[in-house]
Amino acid sequence: MSSQDGSVPPFVMAWTTPEPGRLVGKGHPAGDFLEAWAWEVLDEEPGYLRVAAHLPDHVKNPRGQLFGGFTPTYVDLIALFTCRAGPERRAPRDRQRQWMATTSMHLDYFEPIMGPTFILDSRLEKKRGRTHFVITRFLQDDDLAVLAATTLRAVALDRPLGDA
Repeated sequence: MSSQDGSVPPFVMAWTTPEPGRLVGKGHPAGDFLEAWAWEVLDEEPGYLRVAAHLPDHVKNPRGQLFGGFTPTYVDLIALFTCRAGPERRAPRDRQRQWMATTSMHLDYFEPIMGPTFILDSRLEKKRGRTHFVITRFLQDDDLAVLAATTLRAVALDRPLGDA
C-alpha cells in the first residue's frame, strides 16, 4: 500500500516496522490513542499473542478504571495483530496485503481493569477461508477481567470499499 506519491504512509510503517519486542510503532491512529507503541510483546507465535499493556489516563473512567467503551478498541487492535501473529508479521511484505474488517465482536466484563498494567492474551481459535475468529482475554493481576470474541474477514486491498 502506498500513497499517491508512491511513499509508504506513516500508519503502514507503524504496522510493519515496530521496535523489537513491540507490537506497533508510533503513527497508527488507534495504536497511538492506546499508546500501543509501549506495549511489551511477552509471547508470539502464529495465531497467538500475549502482550503487557498499560492503562493511559485518557482511557480511564472517573473511578480510575478502563472506561468500558474503550475496551473494544483494545480488542479490535489485538485481534487484528493476532490474525497476523508469528514470524510473518515482522517479515517484509512481498505478498498481496489484505485488509482485516471486523464483522462481529462480543465482550463480557467480569472485573475492572485498574492498571497500571494488564495482560492481553489473544488466540486465533478458528480460520476458515477469509474468516478469522479470535478470543481475547484481559487479565488483571492474573484474574480474568474481560473475555472477548471477535470475527474478522480478510478483504483484498484492491477491492472498492464496501465490497465483500
